[in-house]
Amino acid sequence: MAVLARGPHWLRRPLLPVVQIWDLDARRWVRALRRSPVKVMFPSGEVVERKRPPRKQPHEMASEASPPGQKPKPPPQMSSSQTPRSWEEAGLRYDKAYPGDKRLSNVMTIVKSRPFRERHGKILLEGHRLIADALKAGAVPKVFFFSRLEYIKELPVDKLKGVSLIKVKFEDIKDWSDVVAPQGIMGIFAKPDHVKMTYPEKQLHHSLPLLLICDNLRDPGNLGTILRSAAGAGCSKVLLTKGCVDAWEPKVLRAGMGAHFQVPIINNLEWDTVPNYLTPDTRVYVADNCGLYAQAQVSSNSSDHTKGADRRFLKFHKYEEKDMDTDRDWLPELEVQNYNLDWTEAPAAVVIGGETHGVSLESLQLASSTGGKRLLIPVVPGVDSLNSAMAASILLFEGKRQLWQRAELLSRNKCFH
Repeated sequence: MAVLARGPHWLRRPLLPVVQIWDLDARRWVRALRRSPVKVMFPSGEVVERKRPPRKQPHEMASEASPPGQKPKPPPQMSSSQTPRSWEEAGLRYDKAYPGDKRLSNVMTIVKSRPFRERHGKILLEGHRLIADALKAGAVPKVFFFSRLEYIKELPVDKLKGVSLIKVKFEDIKDWSDVVAPQGIMGIFAKPDHVKMTYPEKQLHHSLPLLLICDNLRDPGNLGTILRSAAGAGCSKVLLTKGCVDAWEPKVLRAGMGAHFQVPIINNLEWDTVPNYLTPDTRVYVADNCGLYAQAQVSSNSSDHTKGADRRFLKFHKYEEKDMDTDRDWLPELEVQNYNLDWTEAPAAVVIGGETHGVSLESLQLASSTGGKRLLIPVVPGVDSLNSAMAASILLFEGKRQLWQRAELLSRNKCFH
């Protein structure tokens, strides 16, 4: 009977625990509550809203962490007159480029198209050093493309306000650049105006009454090197006539090594406007870039040599020989002297012509009207001519030497008197 008595009770207890469906659903409700603790809906239709606790502010968290009785220090506040020193203080933001972004295609247009640069007044600078020099001189940036955030953080923060900052892939910059090892940062600037630029004080302090005129210079590397020599010699300004390569072309900028932001450059001038940028007492000297014509004028046997030299000179200017044989009065007569003789007694302007086309007739006429001369750089017989950049460097630094020597003599005379 005991077994029978235990029978009904044993039959009422299941062999395995029965899992109710509502238990599984309850677990799901708990899991949903963990994911989004905003609303909980029960099977009965009841909705219970759970509000998140208010997020504590940093100063409240600091007060809880501080020892009792000790007041936390208030967060530092930056005065309105204080210039932001970090990226975070300035509140700068940047965008990431996406495929097909039109801003990326504009970069290639600026690089390859001179009419686009002149029409829109934009130039492209590449590399941290060149961009830093441009910002220091007062150039106005528009857009910066960079592959790493560290590159843009190295620039002055106060110069980046209002500038579009776009992070791109390094492969994109590598495709845009023609440099073997790109630096990962490029910037689009407004075309600088030499009147509004702020050139280095040391450069202005060492400026000399020496001016450079570039005539038909079409090689970007030569022009960049010449601009670098002009800045190093202390030229007061550089004038570029029509026919020269664009001074703001990327290859010229790269060869100039920052000279564009150290000496005023006036681009794309007509010859009739060149005298407007010269002082009334300036004398224009033409560099003898071929040598034959100048040597023929110096030679005593000028009858035969001059004719041959004229043919050589006319090759650069595409004049007909029949015009030369009938009338040679169109060519201005300029006295020739060696480059190391004194020619800086007055403010001087040196004209450098291109290697292919040489100096123009307009430059000879300007030199003749100002009382200038033709400067001859002697070369070994058989050598055609010097490189334009090399000739410019020789003449500019020779002019600097003469000016320094004259200044030293004047200072000595003042001491004696």
